Amino acid sequence: MKIFSLYLYSLLPLFLLFTSCTEATTDRYSSSFTSDTRAVLLPEDTAGLAKATFAGGCFWCTEAYFERLQGVNAVVSGYSGGTKDNPTYHEVSAGETDYAEAVQVYYDPEEISYRELVEVFFATHDPTTLNRQGPDYGKQYRSVVFYRTPEERSIVENYVRQLDEAGTYRDDIVTQVQPLKKFWEAEDYHQDYYRINPTDPYVVSVARPKVIKFEANYRNKMKPEYRN
Repeated sequence: MKIFSLYLYSLLPLFLLFTSCTEATTDRYSSSFTSDTRAVLLPEDTAGLAKATFAGGCFWCTEAYFERLQGVNAVVSGYSGGTKDNPTYHEVSAGETDYAEAVQVYYDPEEISYRELVEVFFATHDPTTLNRQGPDYGKQYRSVVFYRTPEERSIVENYVRQLDEAGTYRDDIVTQVQPLKKFWEAEDYHQDYYRINPTDPYVVSVARPKVIKFEANYRNKMKPEYRN
């Protein structure tokens, strides 16, 4: 039994490799990749909508959480926190840039507040792991809140302070709080990845369990179509 256990343990790195966000797109990247990334794909009608930008690991998971929330009009996967124009997934996932995988959330502030989005963000990833979320590791998977206004910055910093004072996490929160400089939309095949690719190994083994947990904890804040 001990030998068998050691054998299984030796296979763990291989399992993690094939269930990581980067590995899951290798084949899709080679067949569907386009270098055409654009600065922010806007929803058809953004009148009255506010924007919030977060990075909390693989954007397939983060996108799936936020798009289920009542008051959220659209969620776009992309890259933020770097300086290079037109970053590609190949460059970002290889750690060749300073970008993090991020999502841009378009929401109605009369239905859901920025504070509520921040709370969901912290509750749906581990803000204490530096440059890593589960099987995904590297600076492209770091935890960041990109604020647009001094008020947003204050909301985030006050909430982090509240989490610290409550002892919510055993380890220190390492989430970065940075001003948003630019958000670049990711390639088309990354958009709505969770919904479009339900049998993808990463979605099945990593993303789906997280989404199920989210749905259980935030049912009262979800859109009606996701409550069934």
